[in-house]
Amino acid sequence: MLKPEILEFYQRGGERDRLAAGPGRLEFLRTWDVLSRVLPGAPAALLDVGGATGVYAAPLAQAGYHVRVVDPVPEHVAEAAACPGVTAVLGDARALPAPDRSVDAVLLLGPLYHLPERTNRVAVWREAARVVRAGGVVVGATISRFASLFDGFVKGYFTDAQFRPMVERTLAEGVHRNIGDTQRWFTSAYFHHPDELAGEATEAGLVVRRRVSVEGPLGMTGARLAEILASPDLTGLLLEMMRSVEDEPSLLGASGHVLTIAVRSSAEAE
Repeated sequence: MLKPEILEFYQRGGERDRLAAGPGRLEFLRTWDVLSRVLPGAPAALLDVGGATGVYAAPLAQAGYHVRVVDPVPEHVAEAAACPGVTAVLGDARALPAPDRSVDAVLLLGPLYHLPERTNRVAVWREAARVVRAGGVVVGATISRFASLFDGFVKGYFTDAQFRPMVERTLAEGVHRNIGDTQRWFTSAYFHHPDELAGEATEAGLVVRRRVSVEGPLGMTGARLAEILASPDLTGLLLEMMRSVEDEPSLLGASGHVLTIAVRSSAEAE
């Protein structure tokens, strides 16, 4: 289901703690904030596709949702299944192990990252449309086309001569792939241009409601971001202010991640 280098990348265990600090923590808090406003109320049934170790599934289950994780990494499935109230199964986002119209919402917070071919990404959205009930919500996360460009300067990656050609290819084609045999940076992936997002979900038969920037430029503020997130008052203010601009189209490309929120038309006959 996954290319060997992608599977090896995730078997290192980085997803266990990636969202615990810094930009990852901001990504989690903002994604959780959006989910809390767009998901149906508990005890709705949620399918968390590419849910990794259960970082979202666990708190969703604690909040009263019925959550099932589908993930292609065996180690992720084992960890997610150990979370109270969460079930987990090995599976491919393009062929979900779930009946038609069996869940109230589908989360795609990872599968769209690693499919460079558009037909495969549309297949993921189409599978989500198949398993969600009429009127149900599908939330898909994507990485911004410009993420590695900005990240390279923030983290000093441009000192490596191989980083620039990798970024230039990403900017031109959306394909992010390490040069050579060593994975120095993020594994093979596809970084979306904001203008691509609605078309893929729409082609799959869904109705796109919103595109939302997740971190915005704040994800690149380094030590200052850590200071903000260490203060409950500042964190609350950050989340409040980000809500007011999250739909601003001009900020989509300046965010490390973007959420596309779509629904299956309630007009469809059950």
